[in-house]
Amino acid sequence: MLTNADIVELTEFRRHLHQHPDVSGDEGWTAAEVVAALTAMGAPQILTGLGGHGVAAIWPGAEPGPTVMFRSELDALPIEELTGNPWASKIPGKGHQCGHDGHTTILLGLGRLLSRRPPARGRAVLVFQPAEETGAGAAAVLDDPAFAGIRPDWAFSLHNFPGLDYGNMAIKAGPANCASRGLRVVLTGHTSHASTPEHALSPALALARLIPAVMAEGPGGALSDTFRLVTVTHARMGEPAFGITPGKAELWMTLRTVHDRDMADLLARVTALVEAEAQATGLKVDYSHHDIFHACTNDAEATQRLLDAAAAVGVTREDGGFPMRGSEDFGLFGSRGGAKSAMFRLGSGYKTPNLHNPDYDFPDEIIEPGVRVFDRVARDLLGG
Repeated sequence: MLTNADIVELTEFRRHLHQHPDVSGDEGWTAAEVVAALTAMGAPQILTGLGGHGVAAIWPGAEPGPTVMFRSELDALPIEELTGNPWASKIPGKGHQCGHDGHTTILLGLGRLLSRRPPARGRAVLVFQPAEETGAGAAAVLDDPAFAGIRPDWAFSLHNFPGLDYGNMAIKAGPANCASRGLRVVLTGHTSHASTPEHALSPALALARLIPAVMAEGPGGALSDTFRLVTVTHARMGEPAFGITPGKAELWMTLRTVHDRDMADLLARVTALVEAEAQATGLKVDYSHHDIFHACTNDAEATQRLLDAAAAVGVTREDGGFPMRGSEDFGLFGSRGGAKSAMFRLGSGYKTPNLHNPDYDFPDEIIEPGVRVFDRVARDLLGG
């Protein structure tokens, strides 16, 4: 297992990454640091530029066997960090407030163990994925021709999770993360002087009616198979002036469902409301779609592999509410990539700030249990 020196060095590396966050699509510096670390530990094969700035490291076994992938994320968030830690972000407006620096460090810890004791059969593949936060990264990696040569039979990942005790696991087979989609609606009429609003084609009333109407289509509630949630995230109208009747408005919303099959229906219901309002008022309407995430489903057999590994290495299992409302693109490695895939939550403490909060920081003490679980899964499937 990891030595004390390993843990010290991995902690230092995690904090080094934390100080230099790269947001989605701009992970060049982070990827280069990962490649340098993999090279130093003697990774037999390293691929770069996967789906953008993605990196893969491959440890082959001597005998034929399955390809087992472990995945982490490279990207940070456009959030100003407020932790006050000595290793806080040095880049204004950017921070690792989701813990991807910790996930990447866990994979590098696994890489150290694989370099010391390579698999006996098959291949272990560590994938450091770009652009998870936008939902674009997994698809880009899968579409990269270089990935075809390492397409996995099994795929595993983790996400640190406030609300679970340090180093504990939560996992369940079946739906794990909701599907989600950002929808931007633009309503266009024309302006007039504010003293003669009757001469304008204003979107004001249409916007006011649409906000409660779209929210009613996705009221949230219990995370059952029929769960639907529409969250209005941004709205604006006209210019910040007192003399102009507005002629244009924008409405941004995020749509969520437990299953991919329900997303199309929810989207159709929301756009039907918008179309009806535009037709009634004479407004022009345009749409754009953003941050599209498919639902993430844990394969039953892959889930059991993680549970068996956790029990074998002394990682405690806790109950956790599933699926998560939040979205993940890791599930594409299963639904599109054909791997038996599963992701577990790794506890980052009960009193830890929530993910994406400006004062969140990945707890270094959970690096080691994350490595332990992944290493045991690798040994169970690949020997060595």
